[in-house]
Amino acid sequence: MSAEPIFSAQTAIAALDGEDNQIRYYAAWWLGKHQIQAGCAVLSDALFDERYRIPTGGYPLRRQAARALGQLKNPQSVPALIAALECDSDLRCTEAVIGALAAIGDSRAVTPLLNLLHSSQEKPLEALIEALGTLQVSSARPQVEGFLNHPNERVQCAAARYLYLLTQKPQYIERILKNLDHENMYLRWAAIFDLGAVGHRQAVEAILTAKVPNSLKLLNLKRILEAVLDNGVKENEISRLLFQSIDDLLIQL
Repeated sequence: MSAEPIFSAQTAIAALDGEDNQIRYYAAWWLGKHQIQAGCAVLSDALFDERYRIPTGGYPLRRQAARALGQLKNPQSVPALIAALECDSDLRCTEAVIGALAAIGDSRAVTPLLNLLHSSQEKPLEALIEALGTLQVSSARPQVEGFLNHPNERVQCAAARYLYLLTQKPQYIERILKNLDHENMYLRWAAIFDLGAVGHRQAVEAILTAKVPNSLKLLNLKRILEAVLDNGVKENEISRLLFQSIDDLLIQL
């Protein structure tokens, strides 16, 4: 029997328990995309799914469930996400779980994330450092400062992003800006997302002149604008700059 098309919360939730792994994956995406809070429990269960495993050992449904939970931002999923950190056989899944915990912003995630940082197991350092910065975990600063000299440039930028969020010192933005002219396109893109997280005027101006697609500029200017508005700032120099810049980029698309 074919699976029922996914067109509602009920059909998406039911599909997660179905037989077709591709449809299950799509159902997890659908629940996150439409921010269906009723899907929190089934998505939390999907973090431990054993049925959908690819030949290289990864768990696609677990990854997508974690991303969806990050979109829901429901604190009820935090215990399951913390438990999912212990599955170290799929780094991409761990990365998605870390991202979800950062998006939810619950303080219960701090100790498990610090434990992961201090552990000897392999871990997605870039995502982990970014999450610690988002959660304002100052106790990680001594270790994170050491990552400014890490051989991976994306980890270096994640450390600079963390340190700027904690200290507001522009020297750390300068470190991120260096990658905007990098010959590696993906490093330029990573730098744009780091700038989108810090929300400084210098970051806005750098995003506007960066050699990246306008769609990425728009996405990260929108992130900064949302952060500004969430902080209760309705009208100031940076908000006016953001509105004007977004309008200008939309005209160019």
